[in-house]
Amino acid sequence: MKNKFCYIFILIALLIQNHNLDAQWAFMHTEADSLVQIGINYIYNVQFDSANAIFNEVIKKFPEHPVGYFMGAMVEWWKIRLFRETEKFDQFFLDKIDKTIKVCEKRLDSNQVDIIALFFLGGSYGYRGRFYAIREKYWNVAEDGHKGYQILKKCWELAPGNRDIQLGTGIYNYFVVAFAEEYPIIKPLLTFFPKGDKKIGILQLKSSAVYGRYTKYEAEDVLLQIYYQFEKNYYEALNIAQKLHTLFPDNPYFHRYLARCYTSTGYFFSDITENTWREILQHCINKKTGYDRLTAREALYYIGLSLMRKGDYKKSLEYFYKCDEACRYIDKNGPSGFMIQTNLNIGKIYDLQKRRDLAIKQYKKILRMPDDNGSHNFAKKYLEKPYGN
Repeated sequence: MKNKFCYIFILIALLIQNHNLDAQWAFMHTEADSLVQIGINYIYNVQFDSANAIFNEVIKKFPEHPVGYFMGAMVEWWKIRLFRETEKFDQFFLDKIDKTIKVCEKRLDSNQVDIIALFFLGGSYGYRGRFYAIREKYWNVAEDGHKGYQILKKCWELAPGNRDIQLGTGIYNYFVVAFAEEYPIIKPLLTFFPKGDKKIGILQLKSSAVYGRYTKYEAEDVLLQIYYQFEKNYYEALNIAQKLHTLFPDNPYFHRYLARCYTSTGYFFSDITENTWREILQHCINKKTGYDRLTAREALYYIGLSLMRKGDYKKSLEYFYKCDEACRYIDKNGPSGFMIQTNLNIGKIYDLQKRRDLAIKQYKKILRMPDDNGSHNFAKKYLEKPYGN
């Protein structure tokens, strides 16, 4: 829920440039612009030390411009996204966002319509709100989201139609509707926000993805999640995941989504799906940056599921056993969906192997766990009649 919740409050992102508008809209010196482009690519390809070196150079050369500080915070943001089992990067992120806000506010003290300061200020509140959503501090999310929206509105008045701004407007238009549909309990909160439109939101995000100078990859990332999680349009999601993984092959986030999209489409029965998960698992074993235990567990589960559907029950059980073992280390707050579904599949395989006594033990174990996607009904059904009969 928290991953979906946060998008309502990401009201603008990254950087802006349009040389056809007035002079204050111009981004910065060509040299710094080139450095920022290089740094962005480093971030998405998980080369964080290189990215930090680039943005520190930008800060040194342009200390009064917020871009270096903001992009430095984005390095920490991507660490938070990738290293999901630690909070050690939280304070680094918050400190860098704080510094960006101060730099922007100082510029705005001299010029209230300094569009560069406004955009980075809005971006800072947007991403800080997104961070608070991950940490489930929803009052802070709403507070930063409201601030970000007011800034977005002002920016849009100053530069209507800018393609980079459309990342923020697209996110807002889509998620303010989608989230209210999925979680009616938050509708009272959203009455304080202007109405959105999902179709317009997708069009704006597509525009940002195609024409945005700085926001195109972020817009594609958001579209990937919209198509996969909300629209259930797995083939559209797959097209984006293939592109992002090709551009940034070392990014485990895009790699996972590629494998998920293969799994959710007709490619599931193709070797490409299992091979992609195996590649991910090997990266986890090699401790490649960002390929964590959560990723390894997911890969183990889907490799096991693929082998099960091929009829290789012996090998499938090996992967499900390892997945269940991983869950015992990871699931600190009770059985996860992966643990529940893994144990249900183990029971099914036991039935297929005619090991009915072991299958019954598995189904009874499922009934002692929380219900996950109808797991209790399936367990009761298979207790009455063996799976596969």
